[in-house]
Amino acid sequence: MPTSPARTRPPARPTRRALPPAPGQPARGRWGFARGAATGALLASAAVLARRVVQVARAGHGPSLRLRALDTAAALVQRKRPLEAVSTHLNGFHFYAHDLGRQVEATHLCSHRRDGLHQCVIYDSDAPDARLIGVEYIVSEERFRELPEEERRLWHSHRHEVRSGTLVAPGAPGAAEHAHVEHLAGTYGKTFHTWQHDRDREVPLGPPQLMMAFTGDGQLRPELLDARDARLGTSTARRRRRRRGIEVGEPLPGADAWEGGTTPQLRFEEVEVRRPARGAP
Repeated sequence: MPTSPARTRPPARPTRRALPPAPGQPARGRWGFARGAATGALLASAAVLARRVVQVARAGHGPSLRLRALDTAAALVQRKRPLEAVSTHLNGFHFYAHDLGRQVEATHLCSHRRDGLHQCVIYDSDAPDARLIGVEYIVSEERFRELPEEERRLWHSHRHEVRSGTLVAPGAPGAAEHAHVEHLAGTYGKTFHTWQHDRDREVPLGPPQLMMAFTGDGQLRPELLDARDARLGTSTARRRRRRRGIEVGEPLPGADAWEGGTTPQLRFEEVEVRRPARGAP
């Protein structure tokens, strides 16, 4: 019987060895990757710096060219560590504690001070030239329980803000936003606005004002909510449906004092100036 011819293996290909780089050319491999990463980091840093310069340049409507140059230089070389610690951007609504009809939108930039305590600076928008209008401190339910009864009257609950969908985290992924507001649902806030920008547009006048948050449907003006949703591209109704499963108990006694018909509020009062006795250190 005829036999098939034996198969022969093709000759092995010669192993290629990496050639040394030509004079003037960068080395490949590990050093090439490191150089590429460094270049990318430099470009990213340059982009961040450029954005900061543009933001500083856009922040003011009337500063002189000299002041703009100083601001730009400061933005490039100075650290702002408290601002760098800001981790959360929230958007919601406040009203003046003594006047439910005076309602304003509030952009919160918040940092986590310590367990059970957040601190936020509040602007009237998220634009580079936004007005700085106030501050808010947020405490956990455990910390709120420790407050004196009179102090509690300065604080508001966040239960309705979260469950109604009106408190949002612009730009955050849905799951991340949901987890964050779920954490805030049982917290309490103390808010003072230092600029009544709904009344005084140019400069802040008068004493700071205690602000409160809404506690039920039908309190927030629909046109204010609709304008916010349209500008941010958000849907309060959709968030409300998603947050139905957030369980949180009723607000603790003392919070939301305005619901009882009276509320604390700040007014000017003339007081005697205390001076140290002569010879005191």
